[in-house]
Amino acid sequence: MPQGVLGEFLGTMVLILLGNGVVAGVLLRRTKSENAGWMAITTAWGFAVMAGVLTAMACGAPGHLNPAVTVGAAVVSGDYSKVGWYVAAQMAGSILGACLVWLHYLPHWRETPDPDLRRACFCTAPAIRAPFANLISEAIGTFVLVLVADAIFSKALSPAAPAAGLGPYLVGSLVWGIGLSLGGTTGYAINPARDLGPRIVHAILPMPKKEGSDWGYAAIPILGPLIGGVLAGLVVRAIGF
Repeated sequence: MPQGVLGEFLGTMVLILLGNGVVAGVLLRRTKSENAGWMAITTAWGFAVMAGVLTAMACGAPGHLNPAVTVGAAVVSGDYSKVGWYVAAQMAGSILGACLVWLHYLPHWRETPDPDLRRACFCTAPAIRAPFANLISEAIGTFVLVLVADAIFSKALSPAAPAAGLGPYLVGSLVWGIGLSLGGTTGYAINPARDLGPRIVHAILPMPKKEGSDWGYAAIPILGPLIGGVLAGLVVRAIGF
């Protein structure tokens, strides 16, 4: 097993626990943060990314937490040997993180009658269901994520590069900005594991008056981020960050 697999697993678990956790806190009934709004969600997702990346890096992982980032990094480097390992770890971490969100908010599921709100605590859905436009939105958001994250860690910035250890904070801020600027169309999954893992959990775990897990939309937050990650990787490789 390559170095970094455990870190990708734990980092993605933290990402989903804190990220989906804020969504649940805002949407579920009778929480202290009910109706806190989009600013609370996007801000906490930025912190979730920061916390997840720091956790992953402390365990010797690159802190991708995202199959689209892993694939984009492989496109840049030409080394695909760890892609399968990292993606599997990210998926497993996202599933565990979503299970912990379900457990943490256990009394609140039955207090929330709207099945769409309960499902939204696990996976994304578009504001306007238009598959091609939704795919483009996810691709653009992920393109920005991978491109700018590579720029943050680029050696080409030297001597103006961020101080050592500052990278995860900047990546968290980047995700916060993507959520505020581009997230209103699809809920900015920008991460196949972030959407698919929790969607699987929603489909499996018991929940009162649960409806379907919207599998008809599930391909969009998988394909869109992968397209965006590959395109950004090609651009970074061509530029030579």
